[in-house]
Amino acid sequence: MDLGLKGRKVILSGGSRGIGRATLELFAAEGADCAFFSRNPAQVAEARESLEKKGARVFAEALDFDSESTYRGFLERAVEALGGCDIFVHNVSSSGAGATGDWDKTFLLDIKGAVVGCEALQPALEASGAGSVVFLSSTAAIETFLVPQAFNALKAALITYAKQLSQAWGPKNIRVNVVTPGPIRYPGGNWSAIETAMPDFYKATQAGFALGRFGTPEEVARAIVFLASPASAYTTGTNLVVDGGYTKRVQF
Repeated sequence: MDLGLKGRKVILSGGSRGIGRATLELFAAEGADCAFFSRNPAQVAEARESLEKKGARVFAEALDFDSESTYRGFLERAVEALGGCDIFVHNVSSSGAGATGDWDKTFLLDIKGAVVGCEALQPALEASGAGSVVFLSSTAAIETFLVPQAFNALKAALITYAKQLSQAWGPKNIRVNVVTPGPIRYPGGNWSAIETAMPDFYKATQAGFALGRFGTPEEVARAIVFLASPASAYTTGTNLVVDGGYTKRVQF
């Protein structure tokens, strides 16, 4: 299937590893140009080189998202470098920063990151004529998981914000959707560390998947890229759960 992404301009927050990196690789393979940031300069450089080898025009910065002004500055530079923005993927999260229990950090990254990103990019998304936004939530937001913490609660708030934004932005020809991954394992990620540090918990979690295994970043990335693409042009306001059957609720 041709997803219609050739020449599209994608801005993704985070992106040097895990789900964000896999998403960028797929966008580049489909012919899109990409902008992203991450904290690790070496990982940013390696990711940029990989994307450029696929033929993508790439704008990338090593950046610590520590304030709204820092983030707005990146977004402004990204729009200028790409010449616009057709797709915004809000991927940066306190989970990647190892701060899921930090309410201030999680609010800044997971909630204000989404809000500020949308505010800053709205003119470019409107100018696109077919703008698309995808937020990354988590199954920790839709079922109880581990302990009461900032990440779980604020990822749930993100789903509500996305739904309301989809209604407000529909008349502007901007779609807004959410992808909600279950536990995803990759080298250097949270679940890779848990496998070593807490093997019993890791095994118990793995046993909870209907498909019997953890998901991969690429499996989530495919859902993100499809929802963001013109191939999914009539989908807005949805929350797509990609979890290998980890959650047990019935979703109407």
